[in-house]
Amino acid sequence: MLLKFLASVMLLLSCTRHTCAETIIHAGRLINGRDALVHKQMSVVIDKGRVVDVKVGYVAPTSNDTLIDLRNFTVMPGWMDMHTHLMSQHHKKVYSDKFFMNQADYVLRSTMYAKRTLLAGFTTVRDVGDNGINSVALRKAIDEGWVIGPRIFTSGKSLATTGGHADPTNGLKGDFRSDAGPVDGVVNGPDEVRKAVRQRYKDGADLIKLTATGGVLSLAGNGRNPQFTEEELKAVVVTAKDYDMTVAVHAHGAEGMKRAVLAGVDSIEHGTFMTEEVMQLMKERGTYLVPTISAGVWVAEKSQQEDYFPSIVRPKAATIGPVAKDNFRRAYAAGVKIAFGTDSGVSVHGENAREFELMVDGGMPAMKAIQSATLEAARLLKVDDRLGTLEATKIADVVAVKGDPIHDITATYDVVFVMKDGVVYRDESTAKHDGP
Repeated sequence: MLLKFLASVMLLLSCTRHTCAETIIHAGRLINGRDALVHKQMSVVIDKGRVVDVKVGYVAPTSNDTLIDLRNFTVMPGWMDMHTHLMSQHHKKVYSDKFFMNQADYVLRSTMYAKRTLLAGFTTVRDVGDNGINSVALRKAIDEGWVIGPRIFTSGKSLATTGGHADPTNGLKGDFRSDAGPVDGVVNGPDEVRKAVRQRYKDGADLIKLTATGGVLSLAGNGRNPQFTEEELKAVVVTAKDYDMTVAVHAHGAEGMKRAVLAGVDSIEHGTFMTEEVMQLMKERGTYLVPTISAGVWVAEKSQQEDYFPSIVRPKAATIGPVAKDNFRRAYAAGVKIAFGTDSGVSVHGENAREFELMVDGGMPAMKAIQSATLEAARLLKVDDRLGTLEATKIADVVAVKGDPIHDITATYDVVFVMKDGVVYRDESTAKHDGP
């Protein structure tokens, strides 16, 4: 991996303005993801999918270059959403989909959600829980150029204990209620945990996701109780590290969070009923919070519709939704590290930028909110050597919006330009031409 990276750097350095055709972006305002400044009148020079240089002023293109004029917009690194589920999008009858949709149906539908996500400015996502097949296949289809979508880091099937939040047989009756095992992501005891982690590796997953507490939308009564023992959690972390995998942990209740943080996981997803003790532990151990306020607000809104959720889900949705905002406010004020995540798939795909507004409403400065979806997200993924900022040698993921999101964060809704790996997927700027 290191040799491949060094080779790409040498290739970039060997390319001069006279020998290589480059793409040059003229940015009226530029947020580089690294510092807290909005830089004015900047040029981003790109070649072979990588940033060659970021320069002050508007670099004059040669006759071989491609100029993209974004002088009227704010340019920044492509955004990264650390909590998505591209396989589905919640709807009134989602619980019965499994009886009427084949695996191919799920994958084909997910291509639509992937495209919406990319065009909304999110060039990288973590897909943290599906049927174990969908996101791996979707990742390959995007990487091969068969379909359009963001760069995917996937956990495959989430891990749960029997009856836990990610047990796929919850709520089923009769012959449908099987005793699911590690291959299905259902584990009990350290040995089964190890087998399940290795199965995810075999399946092609990039990371591990587990549900350390109950959840909101699962067909089970408790949304907060701890569902993994300390021994099981330690077995997850140790085994995942053997395979260079990070560990993301769904958790609403404080005890499940505490056990997970002490076990050494990389991130807590949701973190709804986080206590001061848990926050302090997360700060001490560098554990990230991925807050997913969007999902909390969304389920709270839907819980007001009498017939939207099953009766066992509705009270959980009504309770947990309003808490999400306050939890984020407290966690940020306490100094917990935060990476951007929406839980899109619960909330609507393509509306991921709503999380920016909710984070700012919760007390986070707009620049910090943007950095949570760029530099901090890349750090959580451990890919900040190649993603998360607009700097020389980094992958050329670029998004541009109308207005200035530092003064009005809702400008993130108005995406006009999206580039991933140096390829333009959306361009609604008014001035674009080749050559000088």
